[in-house]
Amino acid sequence: MGQQQLLLIVLSVIIVGIAVVVGINMFGASAVAANQDAVVNDCLNIAAKAHQWAIKPAGMGGGGNSFSSIDVSDLGMPLKSATEIETENGTYTIDGSAGTSCAVTGTGVTQDRDGKVCVIETKVELKGGKITTTVKDRK
Repeated sequence: MGQQQLLLIVLSVIIVGIAVVVGINMFGASAVAANQDAVVNDCLNIAAKAHQWAIKPAGMGGGGNSFSSIDVSDLGMPLKSATEIETENGTYTIDGSAGTSCAVTGTGVTQDRDGKVCVIETKVELKGGKITTTVKDRK
């Protein structure tokens, strides 16, 4: 009877160990997906603010129907530097050089197993305010 109990204890320890490893892997994958979703949400928010700024008349502090002179400081968000916005989810850059459209690129902070983070690009069109989001390759 002693050998059977010892075998059950060993099997129990192995099963619990496997369950812990699986749980840790699932949590890591969930954290990466949650960060990507948060970066997409931030990109959409920044794109919407950029569109609001662009359609506002220049005399009122807006872009006067152009993205060409947009700057990250125009959007009222926390700045990392003169060209980047930073939130707890990632860092974001804005490129309005096309004039009629604006690209917001967001880079996440949560690394996957390979040490890579998500890169999201959101583009907003001046006419109609159409917003498209693309998940780029991880870097």
